Amino acid sequence: MPLTPTRFIWMDGELVPWDDAKVHVLTPSLHYGWGVYEGIRAYATDTGAAVFRLREHIARLRASARVYLMELPWSDEELIEAVRELVRVNGQESCYIRPIAYLGYGEMGVAPQLDAVRMSIAVWPWGSYLGDKAENEGCRLIVSNWQRNSHQTVPPLAKATGAYVNSALAKVGAQRAGYDDALMLTATGHIAEASAANLFLVRDGELVTPPVSDGILPGITRDTAITFARDLGMRVTERSVPRSEVYIADEAFLTGTAAEIVPVASVDERPLGAGGVGPVTKQLREMFQQVVRGRDATYASWLERV
Repeated sequence: MPLTPTRFIWMDGELVPWDDAKVHVLTPSLHYGWGVYEGIRAYATDTGAAVFRLREHIARLRASARVYLMELPWSDEELIEAVRELVRVNGQESCYIRPIAYLGYGEMGVAPQLDAVRMSIAVWPWGSYLGDKAENEGCRLIVSNWQRNSHQTVPPLAKATGAYVNSALAKVGAQRAGYDDALMLTATGHIAEASAANLFLVRDGELVTPPVSDGILPGITRDTAITFARDLGMRVTERSVPRSEVYIADEAFLTGTAAEIVPVASVDERPLGAGGVGPVTKQLREMFQQVVRGRDATYASWLERV
């Protein structure tokens, strides 16, 4: 999806004009993929822009950094304020936010210098991740022949830059085959997640989603959907999901910061029971939109006002 430039990018504590936000070509993270990042969204509300679950995202960024032996040079509160300032100065009420921590220029090698951590934060307008048709009619998925990273290969609990080559291979393959996205399997043949989104099934009124132990990223939108469902009195089960179980689900949907909550219409050319946007998916999507836009006071603490 093409980027729409905004005025400033935050780099190491300074606001830098968009076109001047550059790093050296020999920056180690470019060569070895050693970096961690987050995807966050701000939404327009009746009282201005509000960032959804910003504190949880910054906490996950710091946890990812710990996995990769990186010490972030700024506190959580400093990064939260940096995000708020950046959204404000760029005049963005609804936007995507990308903080990234990477290794600074100066040394090269497979074992990088880990005490030279740099950071940047960018914001830009970003609409529907999978497109309007997928939003309205449900996305078409295919099971990828690329296996999801496991806990013994590249740690899936951390949102690391280099790890997303795994996801990119699956996504590119799916798109070239004419699908919206791919589902990735574990070594045992269970569904892990999509290329950059978590998966939920609805079966007989129960919500089912793969567990963290199956190599998924513990998504913040995933946690949001689980919270909504339980607050609505639905039963939610986190367990391994065999590939074929997806084919017989009543409904399915994907969750992610970029994707938000997107219905699944079919997997491997097998239409799901709901044939698009099922009633549970519809209810959770509508609830999500009310919350992120500040229209449901129950979850007001999830909004960081700009």
